[in-house]
Formats: sequence, structure tokens, C-alpha cells
Amino acid sequence: MTTEATTEPITSTLEVPGAMLTYDVRRSESSTEPILVLIGSPMGASGYPTLASHFTDRTVVTYDPRGSDRSKRTDGALTNTTEEHADDVHRVIAAVTREPVDLFASSGGAINALCLVAQHPEQVRVLVAHEPPDAAVLPDREAAFAAVRHMSEIYQQRGFGAAMATFIALTSLKGEIPVDFADRPAPDPAMFGLPTEDDGKRDDALFAKNPAATRFEPDFEALRRASTRIVMAAGEESEDLFTWRCTFAIAERLGTVPVIFPGGHGGFQGNEFGRPGQPDAFAAKLREVLSAAR
Repeated sequence: MTTEATTEPITSTLEVPGAMLTYDVRRSESSTEPILVLIGSPMGASGYPTLASHFTDRTVVTYDPRGSDRSKRTDGALTNTTEEHADDVHRVIAAVTREPVDLFASSGGAINALCLVAQHPEQVRVLVAHEPPDAAVLPDREAAFAAVRHMSEIYQQRGFGAAMATFIALTSLKGEIPVDFADRPAPDPAMFGLPTEDDGKRDDALFAKNPAATRFEPDFEALRRASTRIVMAAGEESEDLFTWRCTFAIAERLGTVPVIFPGGHGGFQGNEFGRPGQPDAFAAKLREVLSAAR
């Protein structure tokens, strides 16, 4: 971790087609390194204060994806596409700098970042794509699609708690997704400390707004010829889980080997959502990966 004082974020908004985006810049005036952009999806900037605090020697940019937290859709649509998210990140980067950035992207953000790099490789020097949940790249993709569809149906029928319990069950599975996943008894939300009552809402960012993420087909030809150095990253605690398998499948198509990071899917987080990862070790590994690209 650096010894510089933590830089307070400066918040700005950016109007883009169909949405008003909110992004934050933690500026380091003395930095000679590329700007570091940290993105997730549907998780927004609220998931990144701890990781950002390890890079106060760099200018750090975070943002809320459209439909999440402070970034609102303005066109009345509920669902987002991967291409929309990628264009949003492209526009946020362009609003901040004309130079290539380093981009750390986790979960759905990693899927959006792969789409961005295929279209605008000149904007990104290094992409560290951490555990993208992209079922489309798996050999058992049809079973995975069915499981995700089942989770969405649970959400529509029974609400957030039941859907999140199903999500936890799905993402905790090691190895290929069983074809009978949807026929198995649904887990009790109370087992995970989740609400058992349906609050009636059907606008959750994970279950309702980003259905396209797990079905995204990366443009591997464009990614292989991109000037961007693409580093696929998986958490050591995620071995053989859904996002680990997606990471390795994408890396194989790119002809690379994933880099293993400390922790699991949220290994970079402090106590942002009450389940701390290993942020000190994670940040050190990220700094090592970014430095190796010099």
C-alpha cells in the first residue's frame, strides 16, 4: 500500500445515450502512471474504496454502471446490454483522459471490459479481467443458461431473497452445471440470512437489469489482435466455481494462462459489503501485474 494520503473522490456526471452516468475521480497530480479505472457490474463505485485506497499514487476512476446506484437510465428501459455498458465505459474514459488507461474489471464489469477492448483497444493499455461470469464460453453453456434462466424465474415468482439464495447455490457449485439444477429443491433464503418475504420489487440490478451478461459472445478475433494486454484473473478461493471456469475458458481462447489472485470473487474488497476479502494481498498482486506490463 502506498504511503500517500488518501485522495478524496471528485464526483461528476456524464450524459450518454439513454442514461446519466455518475463517476468518481481520485486524482494524483504527481503520478506518471496511466490512470487506473476500476469497474464492476452491476456493482458500482461503492465496491471499490478499499482497492482504490491502495493506489493513491495513481489517479483512480470508478463509476456506477447504468441502472445501478447513482447512474440512472433516462430512456425508460429496464434492461441493459453489454454493448451499452462497454460504450458507457468508453465514454467515461474519454471524458477523463485521451491517454490509454489501465483497467481492472471484475465480474460483469470484466465482460463489459472485454467488449470495450474489442471495440476500442487504443483506450486500454492493460486489462485485468477478473472472474467474468460469462456462461456463453463454457462447454456446458446450455445447462448454465438454463440455471440462470431458472434463477430469473425464481426472482419473478418469489422475489429477491429466494433469487439470491438460488444465486448462491449456483455460484457455489464446483465443476459443470447439472442439467437438473432447476429441478432441485430451492434453497431456503433464511439459511443465508436473506429475507424470506417478497417485497414486491422486480428491479434488482443483478436479477432484472443485466440478463445479457451471461450470454455475451466475446469477439475473440478482435481481442487477440488488440494492442491491449489482456490478463485473465481468477481468485484462488474460486477454484472450479462458475466464474473460475469462465475465466479459464476465455484465457484458453485467447491463448493465455490466467493469473491467480488472492481471495475469491470479492477478494479486492475490504468491508464494503460485510464480507471482507484479502485487499492488501490483492492490491499487491494487481500492482505486480500492472508493473509487469511496462
